[in-house]
Amino acid sequence: MSTAVHHKLFEPAILWPALGQAFVKLAPHKLMRNPVIFVTEVVAALVTLMFLRDLVAAGGKPLFSGQIAIWLWFTVLFANFAEAVAEGRGKAQADSLRRTKSQLTARKLLSDGGFDVASIPATDLKVGDLVLVEAGELIPGDGEVVEGIASVNESAITGESAPVIRESGGDRSAVTGGTQVLSDWIKVRITAAPGSSFVDRMIALIEGAERQKTPNEIALSILLSGLTLVFLIAVTTLWGLAGYSGTVLSITVLAALLVTLIPTTIGGLLSAIGIAGMDRLVRFNVIATSGRAVEAAGDVDTLLLDKTGTITFGNRMATEFLPVPGVRAEELAEAAMLASLGDETPEGRSIVALATGEYGSTAPTKQPDNIVPFAAETRLSGVDLGNRHLRKGAVDSVLKFTGLDEAHVPSAFRQAVEVVARTGGTPLAVAEGNKLLGVIHLKDVVKPGIKERFAALRAMGIRTVMVTGDNPVTAAAIASEAGVDDYLAEATPEQKLGYIRKEQEGGRLIAMCGDGTNDAPALAQADVGVAMQTGTQAAREAANMVDLDSSPTKLIEIVEIGKQLLMTRGSLTTFSIANDVAKYFAIIPALFVATYPALDYLNIMRLSSPESAILSAVIFNALIIVALIPLALKGVAYRPVGAAALLRRNLIVYGVGGLILPFAGIKLVDIAVSALHLV
Repeated sequence: MSTAVHHKLFEPAILWPALGQAFVKLAPHKLMRNPVIFVTEVVAALVTLMFLRDLVAAGGKPLFSGQIAIWLWFTVLFANFAEAVAEGRGKAQADSLRRTKSQLTARKLLSDGGFDVASIPATDLKVGDLVLVEAGELIPGDGEVVEGIASVNESAITGESAPVIRESGGDRSAVTGGTQVLSDWIKVRITAAPGSSFVDRMIALIEGAERQKTPNEIALSILLSGLTLVFLIAVTTLWGLAGYSGTVLSITVLAALLVTLIPTTIGGLLSAIGIAGMDRLVRFNVIATSGRAVEAAGDVDTLLLDKTGTITFGNRMATEFLPVPGVRAEELAEAAMLASLGDETPEGRSIVALATGEYGSTAPTKQPDNIVPFAAETRLSGVDLGNRHLRKGAVDSVLKFTGLDEAHVPSAFRQAVEVVARTGGTPLAVAEGNKLLGVIHLKDVVKPGIKERFAALRAMGIRTVMVTGDNPVTAAAIASEAGVDDYLAEATPEQKLGYIRKEQEGGRLIAMCGDGTNDAPALAQADVGVAMQTGTQAAREAANMVDLDSSPTKLIEIVEIGKQLLMTRGSLTTFSIANDVAKYFAIIPALFVATYPALDYLNIMRLSSPESAILSAVIFNALIIVALIPLALKGVAYRPVGAAALLRRNLIVYGVGGLILPFAGIKLVDIAVSALHLV
């Protein structure tokens, strides 16, 4: 299991910069993104001007207006601080991830015909440069093979799991930067100018991708803006009513009243809810770059998953030995293991692991007379032990080694090859001398337990779609084994991107799990992009989440946390609205009771004075945001209940609570304000 980079909720490395950012975010153009807090800042600035006027004007009340100004600025700064902490956590996690990036180097050839090289950064390569790439190394840039032949793993770029042969001349000479040479060596002439490589094309697609706002984000923005406008009209009406009735209401009082009535509670808590979601994801070894991405996960209804490296392990692995009649499975396993001693590719190592692990094969007691290493040119490997000449490799290569013609190939052998091919696997032949022993079944191995996890996603109402660069036969076989709802075969990066955009146009929220550079555009376009830590840097940069365990079904936990965030936000929004309504009916009677004695029946709290009522409401308004931070961070417990039941629960618990709490809270603050003679 990978070790996540854990950042505590309130560690000094995040808190101190956040304190500074809380003041930087006071800039109007930054704060306008949060209309509620922006209005609060405008009101705070206005009350500050009133305070300065009261300091020099006769008959002013600087103590009252000064306290109001301080508490209003505290409300704005605290909301900014919470947002800055959220951004700081995202930046710290992203920086931790980027530090894992290693600088790719290239071995540039000093002459066309030799093998003398100089190591330079891959970014310094120019068109026409020659580089040498050997087994186990990454190709540093797009180019053409000019000498040599090698087996190349292009799964991180193309999504195709089977290695391909690349050699000079013909139509198999093109190579892509970032792919890995598995065997032999090749000389590559760089052909891509800066900014025009495959990866650069992926970056261009990523930059053109835009994440849409979630329906919940749009609805909440409309709600908060609408409530702010409604209470602005209400307070303006009160000013006219006060003038008509002869009640004196200063600009300071009206401005403070506006702030206590608009939904500042939920406006100040939104960032804290995002912090909580990101922190809970870290506990599951998932790094999120924003709380918004976590919230979007709660509404996801379609999940796209790249096959290679996400649903499957990435490299083809040996899964079974199919012996011909007259050969025991243990004999075939031993021969396959011995013939793979010279094969250092992942496929070769998996054959050895299967033979020794499940069939009890053991290494030879004496040193082989000759080990034939796997080579892309011959497409086989083998070993000579005395009079035993064992070979394993591509079917046509092994048949050529045995010298058998089509008429003498056992029908059982041909049938085994056909069965493996029909199921989307890769057949490898094993022979001893001129005798065929059987077939090795190589296939993309689905990660364990993934089918059950996809069933759990289906129960949550999430449709799963596998996308792959493999052919339809292989794709269908893997899709059936993994238990996904649908699949998209032979998918190019553009097709993946187009599929997501089409689904989004239909009103669906899309999550994408991938690990390759070819997945990067889709990861950037998806509402929730989850990259595997084992994937390429391009994929990790494009996504808004990175799973350090590289488990595609981690989306179950991500969705549950996202739904918990939505439930928490809904609960606190309900509380905030009820809270504002209660404050309205708690304060208005105290303000107008002198003018309209009949309102005394509604003045159930018996606040000391109109000034005390306003100051108490402003203080309560600021402190309730701080008091609700623990609930915002802990979150409302996730329960898979229907929308009607959830609304009923919110209205009973948070609606009624939001109506009652302000009456008690404002009264307690009023008692303290009066006792301290603050007004």
